[in-house]
Amino acid sequence: MTDITSDSPTIPDRPRTLAEKVWDNHLVVKGENGEPDLIYIDLHLVHEVTSPQAFDGLRAEGRPVRRLDLTIATEDHNTPTLDI
Repeated sequence: MTDITSDSPTIPDRPRTLAEKVWDNHLVVKGENGEPDLIYIDLHLVHEVTSPQAFDGLRAEGRPVRRLDLTIATEDHNTPTLDI
């Protein structure tokens, strides 16, 4: 992987899409030889269905949530059908 030091567009021959602009503005290290790019995630939106597995993975690796102030959780998938 190599460090990205310029804001050069992904493909200079055409205008970039919104997704390309967001990706390029958050790119930390460009992946090489089939390796994925490393990007900075500046806002984490989590919910009650798949987030527990992600937190279990962090715990298993001994990694903390890096920016609690940029992590927002909502309950939006498991609405009870009976009285709470």
